[in-house]
Amino acid sequence: MAYTFGTVVECGFDEAVERVIEKLKGEGFGVLTDIDVAATLKKKIDQELPPYRILGACNPPLAAKAIDADVHVGALLPCNVVVRAEESGGVAVEFLDPNSFLGLSEFEAIQPIASEARVRLQRVMEALS
Repeated sequence: MAYTFGTVVECGFDEAVERVIEKLKGEGFGVLTDIDVAATLKKKIDQELPPYRILGACNPPLAAKAIDADVHVGALLPCNVVVRAEESGGVAVEFLDPNSFLGLSEFEAIQPIASEARVRLQRVMEALS
């Protein structure tokens, strides 16, 4: 089972990150965390990696509903979005599929929340193309 969905954009890496953040905002998501994986690996273990960032996106109303439905779901939040440079010159944008972890919660009330989050993230992906 695929746990991500995504697209490749043809622009510079920094522009791609800016576009992703802008499109996320349009769907009610803010970026809570921004992890520069490439810089971290370079600093910690002196390993070179093409530009690679993980954005932790959160839609507060959806997060509140999810936590109300299952207090443990916080371990699965926020929705991660990976932005990484590809050797081809494009920039891959990959979204963690909220539906991929539905089986981890025993609470059925999580399903419509995850489905709504996925629809919103899919619209972000489509807006980038």
